[in-house]
Amino acid sequence: QVQLVESGGGLVQPGGSLRLSCAASGSIYSINAMGWYRQAPGKERELVAVALHSGSANYADSVKGRFTISRDNAKKTVYLQMNSLKPEDTAVYYCNTDFRTSPWGRLNREWGQGTQVTVSS
Repeated sequence: QVQLVESGGGLVQPGGSLRLSCAASGSIYSINAMGWYRQAPGKERELVAVALHSGSANYADSVKGRFTISRDNAKKTVYLQMNSLKPEDTAVYYCNTDFRTSPWGRLNREWGQGTQVTVSS
């Protein structure tokens, strides 16, 4: 069984910064992608950023230039540095990972429990 544990959410004023962390544990042979999604009240879950094993990263247009995703493969951890936060960034942030439990196994996906980020004065 694989678990993702997120941390780092909270309340911050507009223009402030937060850093989210998500650590994966359990029966993992290899990790392909690690990413962050968010879901605001009344809205669908949307991709924020994803970091591939190759080292490349993709971002939603709404966060480009403000958010930076990074990962520590040895620690099976992904981070999301969020700067210049805006009220519209308020949401529950979820991390996920695409992983294999064996060399030739299928790709699985697991989600974290979510962490609340609130941007308000």
